[in-house]
Parts: sequence; C-alpha cells; structure tokens
Amino acid sequence: MQELSLNTTQRRQMIDITVMVADVVRDYDAQAGTVVIYVPHTTAGVTINENADPSVVHDMLLTLEELIPYHRAGYLHQEGNSDAHIQASLMGSSAQVLVQRSQLYLGTWQGIYFCEFDGPRRRTFAVQVLAAE
Repeated sequence: MQELSLNTTQRRQMIDITVMVADVVRDYDAQAGTVVIYVPHTTAGVTINENADPSVVHDMLLTLEELIPYHRAGYLHQEGNSDAHIQASLMGSSAQVLVQRSQLYLGTWQGIYFCEFDGPRRRTFAVQVLAAE
C-alpha cells in the first residue's frame, strides 16, 4: 500500500488523481489485477467519472450543493459540516479499477477523482495494487 497526499484549495472540490494512481500502478509493475483507492476521511471521498470536460465536475458539485446545502435548517452536528459528511458518503470512501499490462483499465473519458467536501485541507489517500496470480 502506498499513501499519497494532496492539498485541497476550496471547500468543495474534485481533484483528478488519475495520474497519481497510474504512477503507483506502473511502479508496482502488475501485469494484471486490481487497484483500490481508499480515502480515510469522513468528509472526503473518491469517485470515477468523466475527466475530458471540466463542466462535468462543475455540474456534479453544483448538484450536490443543491441537494445537500451547506447551511440547512435542522442539522445537529456541532462542527457545522453535516453536508460534507453526507456528500462524502454519497461518493464513497473507495474505488476499484482493473489493471492490465501495468496500466489502469479506464474508459476513454474516465478519470479518478478525490472529492473534497470540507476544505481546504491537507488530505491523504491510499492506493493498494492487488496483482492477479
């Protein structure tokens, strides 16, 4: 397992980490298998989606904000970041990608995104390559 880190710069942000994950996979030199990306934070997540058109990220963040607003009446969590916890749960804390010939097996338009919902912060995520026998 390799732990990587990044700095987020906004409260809600999606950062394309595809190259970071691909570098770990390439260095591991697994000809086939799976890579798991895991985010150990309760207000951040990971997802796979389109990385060719930046408006997709904008639209996703806009929709999450509309569905789960920052300051919603009725939230009880004392830290004031209930929205971030809910959005992170919707994205999920892990993602898997197949590995073929030491490369990520992603669709033409797919990328892996670290999803920040309570930034800016210094964040970490883990990448584990599971080689096929």
